[in-house]
Amino acid sequence: MNSQAAPAPRTVKKWRQYLADERAEAQVYRQLAKRRKGEEREILLALADAEGRHEAHWLELLGDNVGKPRGTDIRTRLLLLLARAFGSVFVLALAQRAEGRSPYNEDKDATSAMAADEAIHEEVVRGLAARGRNRLSGTFRAAVFGANDGLVSNLSLVLGVTAVGLSPSGVLATGVAGLLAGALSMGAGEYVSVHSQRELLEATTPNPEAEEAVSQLDVDANELELVYRARGMSKKDAAAHASEVLAAHGPSSKPTSKPRIFDAGVTQPDDHEAIGTGWGAAASSFCFFASGAVIPMIPYFFGLTGTTAAIVAAALVGLALLGTGAIVGLLSGGSPVKRALRQLAIGYGAAAVTYLLGLLFHASGI
Repeated sequence: MNSQAAPAPRTVKKWRQYLADERAEAQVYRQLAKRRKGEEREILLALADAEGRHEAHWLELLGDNVGKPRGTDIRTRLLLLLARAFGSVFVLALAQRAEGRSPYNEDKDATSAMAADEAIHEEVVRGLAARGRNRLSGTFRAAVFGANDGLVSNLSLVLGVTAVGLSPSGVLATGVAGLLAGALSMGAGEYVSVHSQRELLEATTPNPEAEEAVSQLDVDANELELVYRARGMSKKDAAAHASEVLAAHGPSSKPTSKPRIFDAGVTQPDDHEAIGTGWGAAASSFCFFASGAVIPMIPYFFGLTGTTAAIVAAALVGLALLGTGAIVGLLSGGSPVKRALRQLAIGYGAAAVTYLLGLLFHASGI
C-alpha cells in the first residue's frame, strides 16, 4: 500500500465489499458466457476480465487486510443465481441496472478509469440485452400485453356485473364470454398487425429480376443512380455507388466479387425476425389473454360470491399485474418496482371505474 497510515476499519470493510462485488460480477459474466457462443461469449468474457482488473485494484489497496472472502449484496447474489440457472435476457437486463448503480464516481478510492469502465460496461450490457430483446420482441410482446389486457379487461367486466347484482352463475358466464371474445379479438388483431407489418417490409425488398437489367443500362444515362437517390442517398454518393456497382458487374469482373446491386437502403431480414410471425403472435396473444382473463374468475369457480369474490378476484389480479409490470421493467432496463406499481395502478383504476359504474347502474335500477 502507498499510504503511510493504516486504513480505518470502516474503509477496510468498504474495500472488502467492493472486492466481493467485483468477484461476484465477474462470476455473473462468466456464467452468462457459458450459455452463449461466438461474439456474445467473447464480449461477456472480456467484461469478466475487466472486473478482474478492478478486483486487482482493491487487492492492492487492501494488502494484508484482505481477510476472509465477504459475501456480496442480495441483488448480486440473486443475479448470480439467475445467471447459473437461466442466462436469459432478464439476467442481462438486471446486470445492466447493476452496472448503472456503480458507486465509483463518488468514491475517491476508485480510479477515474474504473468509474469510466463501469459506465462503458453498462452500455455493453445494454447492447447485449438489446439483442435478446429483439429476439423476443415480436411474440413475447404479444404475450405480455395479451396477459395484461386479459387481466384488466376481465377483472373490470367481472367486477362491473358483480356490482350490478348479477347472480354468481351469470357472473361466471359473463367472464367466460369475455375471455373468449377478448382472446379471439386479441389473437386476430395481432395476426393482422404483424402480418401487415411483414408485408410492408417485404414490399421494400427489391425484385431479383431487376438485377438482370443492370448489365443493359446506358452508362451515360445511369438510371441506377436514381434508385439510390430514391432511397435517401445524396446525388454525389448515389453516383459514386452506382459507378462502383456497374464496375463490379462489368464483363471483366469476377462472379465472386460482385456485390448485390440493390442492397443499399434495403431492410434486412433481421427486421422481419424482430417483428415475429403472424401466427406466432396471434397464438401467444390468444393464450396469454386467456391466461390473464381466467384469473379474476377463479373465486367464482370456487363458489365465492358478492363482495368476497370481488375482493379475492382483485387481489389475485393485483399480484399478476405486479408480475407482468416487473417483467416489462426488467426487459426495458427500467425499475421493475416502478413498472409493477404503475401496472397495478392502471389496472386497478380501470377496474374501479367499472365497479363504481356498476354500483351506480344497480342503484338506479338500470
